Amino acid sequence: MKAYIYDDLPGDQRLPHNSGTPISPSDLLSLGVLYHHIPDLSDVDRLAEQRGYKNRDEITVSPAAMGEIYETKVKSFFDEHLHEDEEIRYVKDGKGYFDVRDKNEKWVRIFLEKNDLIILPAGIYHRFTTDDDNYIKALRLFKDEPKWTPLNRTEGLDENSYRKEYVSQFLA
Repeated sequence: MKAYIYDDLPGDQRLPHNSGTPISPSDLLSLGVLYHHIPDLSDVDRLAEQRGYKNRDEITVSPAAMGEIYETKVKSFFDEHLHEDEEIRYVKDGKGYFDVRDKNEKWVRIFLEKNDLIILPAGIYHRFTTDDDNYIKALRLFKDEPKWTPLNRTEGLDENSYRKEYVSQFLA
């Protein structure tokens, strides 16, 4: 896992945009972001049991898997949003980036590849994109029924109870 401040210079969202300012795993933890490198799927199963993740599915994000909607979908994943539940992704193959906001509203880019697992807390502003290989296969874990409901960042979303809880726990 590599994490760094995102360089906001123009260019394709799938490029590294590495500003040269690294972010440590402890910095990510201070934002509520948990990272694990887990080569054995049975260890993912154990983590899922420990954290109460009862359901899962797989998603393959690539032009071959998604066809003509690929570009539209990748752009929609890159819209800044939050969820009202944890977002847990285990990379089975390929590579991609999760971007999260830090305490100063700067983007932190987290590069993930095969066997990386990330847990984003409910209420954190984030976005996702593949890298320039345009391919990632991920296991998505859920505490309840599988759902993926993004709430795109708009005026007033900071008043969302999950966002307020996140801010009080990690940003205050």
